Amino acid sequence: MTMGKPIAEHQAIQLKLGSMASKTRAAELLVEDAARAYDAGGRIDLEAGMAKWFATETAAEVREKPCVSSGPTAIPRNIHRAPLPRRPLLIIGEGTNEMQRIIIARRLIARNPI
Repeated sequence: MTMGKPIAEHQAIQLKLGSMASKTRAAELLVEDAARAYDAGGRIDLEAGMAKWFATETAAEVREKPCVSSGPTAIPRNIHRAPLPRRPLLIIGEGTNEMQRIIIARRLIARNPI
């Protein structure tokens, strides 16, 4: 409760929830698109790169937003015993997100020559 009402009733929180839910769904759809491309055979580095980049960025953002919204009360007391994964871990595995964006751009150019 803040200012006499549940935190979820605050418009600022609702805006963040709407954004997080939309980005999470978009990440799911990119993963599904990559899976369909894989099932069809052929190269999928464009689709897989897009899914990996967007999903990891979204996961990191969604993980961080609740703590920012709630302030210090959102941080567990025993965080030193069971820390949450850090942002770089999500973004570096299977290639940095910067490299994923380069792969995406190169495949887009190859598929759509200028």
